[in-house]
Amino acid sequence: MTVPALMHGVVLTGFGGYDRLVWREDLPVPVPRAGEVLVQVGAAGVNNTDINTRIGWYSKAVEADTATGADAGVDDAQSDGWSGAPFTFPRIQGADAAGRIVAVGADVAVDRVGSRVLVEPVFPAADGTVRYFGSECDGAFAQFALVPSTQAHGVDCTLTDAELASFPCAYSAALNMLNRAGQAAGARVVVTGASGGVGSAAVQLARARGAEVWALAGADKADAVMALGATRVAGRDDDLVATFGADSCDVVIDVAGGPQFGALLRVLRPGGAYAVAGAIAGPIVPLDLRTLYLKDLSLFGCTVLGQGVFAELVGHIESGRIRPLLAATYPLRDIALAQADFLTKRHVGKIVLTV
Repeated sequence: MTVPALMHGVVLTGFGGYDRLVWREDLPVPVPRAGEVLVQVGAAGVNNTDINTRIGWYSKAVEADTATGADAGVDDAQSDGWSGAPFTFPRIQGADAAGRIVAVGADVAVDRVGSRVLVEPVFPAADGTVRYFGSECDGAFAQFALVPSTQAHGVDCTLTDAELASFPCAYSAALNMLNRAGQAAGARVVVTGASGGVGSAAVQLARARGAEVWALAGADKADAVMALGATRVAGRDDDLVATFGADSCDVVIDVAGGPQFGALLRVLRPGGAYAVAGAIAGPIVPLDLRTLYLKDLSLFGCTVLGQGVFAELVGHIESGRIRPLLAATYPLRDIALAQADFLTKRHVGKIVLTV
């Protein structure tokens, strides 16, 4: 195809409400440099991180949950991104991208043009620094996006772009947590936020890897979470020790944080592992250090993907061991409506924007 000079997309112009998401049709199409590819984006997923970034939630001055200020922004927001570095505007957000390579930079094989790809959303550099797709560099909420060639993974399957775009951020985060926590076949795994993107991914992946899954989700979503492979489902606010039992599980996969944190450590067996990659219920949590050290627990914070995680994910997709959970699709221009729908938490799985 002939790559145009201009493209349409959504630009984040500052911290705040939906009015900070500005539709543009005059954005310059970026040109790939050495080692980069230009991806024509077919679809892009909606994630908590998009909203967290828009409202300035990553600022250490903010202690509330994600829902607080999600419409209008938070009062204490400062210029922090995922990495803690100052956030710069304008920015094209979007951590999830499915599409095709339409141009390549120097040192990239020309035969990659035309390849269907999923974008691995964490871009490590040789000096140890990391850029996050849609945060420290422009992301998927536009017609075209620049990606390091190594992070554009070829994928061979019959899924639509919208279905594929449900995978990258959520499923790689879930798989990374399971790997970091050392989840083995036969393990009993507790998954919080099990109806959301990362949580539903964790339920599927843990089951595909031979675990027994207990989950936390809203009562109205319990049947859907059971259909994904969970054998027990508790409510978000249930007494977890009374429901599951103390010392009853091997691994906790947490995307919620908030007031249930202490109970999650109590249901872990001695020597168990807790992995976290989100805090939608609140970043400040109750911790009894006696529970941590007397039970010899391991706690893992998970953002940068481990070696081979994304390639393993692509293998699960191509083999059909996991399936997309596409809750709804919206045109990219309707991103504010999509985020508002996302924040109601009525859905199971992912909301995706078609580009």
